[in-house]
Amino acid sequence: MSSTPEIPRVVVIGAGIVGSSLADELTARGWTDITVLEQGPLPAPGGSTSHAPGLVFQTNSSRTLTALARYTVEKFTSLDVDGVSCFHQVGGLELATTPDRLAELHRRAGYAASWGVRGEIVSAARCKELWPLIDESLVLGGFHTPDDGLARALLASRAQMARACARGARFLERHTVTGIEREDGRVTGVVTDRGTFPADHVVSAAGFWGPVIGRMAGIDVPLQPLAHQYARTGPLPELSGATAEASKPILRFQDRDLYFREHTDRIGIGSYAHRPLPVDPFAVLPYDEARARNMDMPSSYPFTEEDWAPSWADCRQLMPTLRDAEIEAGFNGVFSFTPDGMPVLGESRRLRGFWLAEAVWVTHSAGVAKAVAEWMVDGRPSIDLHECDLTRFEEAQRSPSYVLERGAQQFVEVYDVIHPLQPMERPRPLRVSPFHARQQQLGAYFLEGGGWERPHWYEANAPLVDALGPLPARDAWSARHWSPVAAAEAKATREGVALYDMTPLRRLEVTGPGSLDFLDRMTSNNLRKKPGAVTYSLLLDASGGIRSDLTVARLAPDRFQVGANSPADLDWLLRHAPADVHIRDITSGTCCVGVWGPLSRDLVQPLTPDDFSHEAFGYFRAKETYIGHVPVTAMRLSYVGELGWELYTTADLGLRLWDTLWEAGRELGVIAAGRSAFNSLRLEKGYRAWGVDMTDEHDPFEAGVGFAVRMDRDDFVGKAALAGKGEATRRLTPLLLDDPAAVVLGKEPVYVDGLPAGYVTSASYGYTLGRCVAYAWLPAGLPTGTGVHIEYVGEKVPATVADEPLFDPKMTRIRR
Repeated sequence: MSSTPEIPRVVVIGAGIVGSSLADELTARGWTDITVLEQGPLPAPGGSTSHAPGLVFQTNSSRTLTALARYTVEKFTSLDVDGVSCFHQVGGLELATTPDRLAELHRRAGYAASWGVRGEIVSAARCKELWPLIDESLVLGGFHTPDDGLARALLASRAQMARACARGARFLERHTVTGIEREDGRVTGVVTDRGTFPADHVVSAAGFWGPVIGRMAGIDVPLQPLAHQYARTGPLPELSGATAEASKPILRFQDRDLYFREHTDRIGIGSYAHRPLPVDPFAVLPYDEARARNMDMPSSYPFTEEDWAPSWADCRQLMPTLRDAEIEAGFNGVFSFTPDGMPVLGESRRLRGFWLAEAVWVTHSAGVAKAVAEWMVDGRPSIDLHECDLTRFEEAQRSPSYVLERGAQQFVEVYDVIHPLQPMERPRPLRVSPFHARQQQLGAYFLEGGGWERPHWYEANAPLVDALGPLPARDAWSARHWSPVAAAEAKATREGVALYDMTPLRRLEVTGPGSLDFLDRMTSNNLRKKPGAVTYSLLLDASGGIRSDLTVARLAPDRFQVGANSPADLDWLLRHAPADVHIRDITSGTCCVGVWGPLSRDLVQPLTPDDFSHEAFGYFRAKETYIGHVPVTAMRLSYVGELGWELYTTADLGLRLWDTLWEAGRELGVIAAGRSAFNSLRLEKGYRAWGVDMTDEHDPFEAGVGFAVRMDRDDFVGKAALAGKGEATRRLTPLLLDDPAAVVLGKEPVYVDGLPAGYVTSASYGYTLGRCVAYAWLPAGLPTGTGVHIEYVGEKVPATVADEPLFDPKMTRIRR
């Protein structure tokens, strides 16, 4: 195969809003050999772009999605076709008709302040001023965002097509893709019914046809298309004489799963209130066949009156003027959902050069295109995309039935008030550790992550709460998925010994003669230590951003066990591994118990033939030994700031390991403890959580993990970039809330001198400290003792910049 030409040949499949935006972004960066293939006619080819109502609300609990939407608004506002702007900035208005929704709107206002979107909570009277047709008596308040509005998706597609074509791109309509060519694990071309197009890169931007294109490439695309109701009223007397497409803000009535926009003298209404209507992407009709069956386009399904009736009643209640109106037209439009509601972006490792830009709504389209173009041209996007990375799903989360069930539930929950800890109800349980039966017997309260059932506390420990004394009362929101038992479990860990199920943490085995050189090059710390050493290190990208943090245990000269975070870590290492290095994910075949607390040595020492004293088994060391009859790999690590070990064994022996520890620990008062206590304890020690506290947008020094970078050793990925960085302008900063009864949860804006200056990453009540601990990205240089305010559900909560670690700064509890 010939080498990649200087200007790569790119074929984009799909000329909807994403494909058009991507062609524009790529050509703007000098990649001008772009061919965009579209099976339908241009400029309205019949996919989701062709029917999208265009509502753009930028604010999202995801900082990434908000950033993508902000860029989309910025770009579309700058584009026009024949003098008509591609974005109509009428603003956005979200209504609250219940106290719970009003509280949610306050949280959304907090997200807006955190992520840099203009917005404010407004009164019911102001909502009426903005939307005179609503019944003010139903409304408690609203969230007004003046920079939101209507994206004219087809116009934006046309504008970007024209710009891309002027730079050398070409758009070919009525070309149906029939195959993806490949050679030696790399994409080489796209086959259509009208010829084959050679390619060095292929991007699937096919929308709800994504799984069809993915199958041709041998890549599964975890995306489920669903149909969504949209109706348009006849002319309304109250809007007669209107000449503008819209003059009022786009409107959300989320308590009834509805949204509204004007169409001059009519109102368009979208509903998520109906039953999920899944669509098989392999059965969607081609454009001409759909038209022959009296469908407007392949993505437009017949309107289902029986599903509409309840929503129409809700519309008429909110807007009395609709009681005399009729629905003039309606359809069920198809668009894409994923198991977690996020886009699917990135390059496949199994087929190099094959990229996905799927499950992208118009709201985020230009932002996604920019990020993917940066990724392709520069090697990395300028914003953190780990929530959107195509590798993020576990194997157990990629089955068609899982994607269908979770995708349908995402549709149901689009406008629901979702707590940050709230798991989906089905399908559960999916993945359980070998200790699951014992955890159930102890009354574990399970939440879910990555498909794993994770105990957050155990009702068996409820009697311990009485010894704590009074705990601060919690508001209803922060009390969800929380129990005072967590405080008892944290106290027991600090004073005695507790067992933590750490099985869901990812474990990789790296072996082979080149394994040391490989890991040493890929990570930031010094791994050239004798077998038995454990090292905390970082995976960096070429710009010095933190892709992940790892614990690397050297168990033998050419055998390592790596504690990682997500499937993306495995993918990243496999992409770079030479032939003499073998990497496999051993998570599902193994398990882990964290044994932590000042009495942990008293528990494990009688069970093992090896010396577990501090002198014989120091901190950050590993041994392969036995606990009772069970062979284990013991690592002296602690993520809770107490003496202890992580004990690993195979899954078949996991239950025996748990029972051995449990029986031996009875006389020591051993308890099982959950993730709620765990999170409290780790924040008291200032231990970072990757993906929450730090991402590839952050470098190690500003994130407070510079100790894991050895700049004095041989070259490693990211070293050159770190050497060239100047003084940090921001820091991950510890805060202690001033009021012992106050609690925040994360993502809240932080105000310095009355102005938004950053946002909270992680937060939890520190039961040892008697204060809520919050970590936040804030300007560098804020002195210890600086007073700030955190906005929590509309209230400004005072907090103070603190020194870290907040607990046991001399590490005497761990090293003893």
